Amino acid sequence: MKNNAVWASVLGAVLMGQAWGGGDPAAGKIKFYTCRGCHSIPGYTNAYPSYHVPKIGGQYEPYLIAALQAYKEGTRTHGSMAGNAGSLSDQDMADLAAYLAKFESKSQEGPVTGDVAKGKALAEKCAACHGADGNAPAPNFPRLAGQYESYLVKAIQDYQSGKRQNPVMQSMVQGLTEAQIRDLAAYYASQTGLGIVQDE
Repeated sequence: MKNNAVWASVLGAVLMGQAWGGGDPAAGKIKFYTCRGCHSIPGYTNAYPSYHVPKIGGQYEPYLIAALQAYKEGTRTHGSMAGNAGSLSDQDMADLAAYLAKFESKSQEGPVTGDVAKGKALAEKCAACHGADGNAPAPNFPRLAGQYESYLVKAIQDYQSGKRQNPVMQSMVQGLTEAQIRDLAAYYASQTGLGIVQDE
C-alpha cells in the first residue's frame, strides 16, 4: 500500500503541475523563508552530521511537489521536513517548486570521496530515468547531478533498507556494495546540476 501511495503522489504531482501550469515563483520565494535555515547554507549537515542537507536549487517542479506531498502524507520520513510540509497546501507546494526550479545549474561543490570513473560505469543502468549525467530527461524524476555525495549515499542506503519506499529504486540499488554506492554518488556529485538556493 505504501508503494501505491508513493506512485499516486508522483502521478498526482505531475498531473497537478500540468493542470496549473506551475506555481508562482514570487510567492514561492516568500514561502521559502522557513526553508532557508537548512537549504541555503553551503555544506550544511543539520542534525545529521553523516550527510549533507540536499541541494534543491534547480530541481524539477513535479518532483519537488511529489517529495513535499510524500513528507506531508508520511510516505517519506524526516522529522523537520514532515513538520514543515505538514501545513503546506497544494498551492504552497506548487509555488515553492516554481521558485526552486528557476535556479540555474551550478558547478560541483562539496567533497567527493568515491571513484568517479567507476561510478560513471555504474550510472549507465540509471540513465533511462536519471539521464546519462544525472540531469533527468523527464521532470517527474529527480535531478541527481551536482547533489552532495553524502546525501546520495544516504538516499541509496535508505532505499536498500526500505526506509524509502519505491519499488523501482529498491530493485535498482539492492545489490550495490558500500563502495559501489559511494562511487555512484561520487559520479553524480561531480556533474553540473543542482545548487544551493541563494539569491544574488
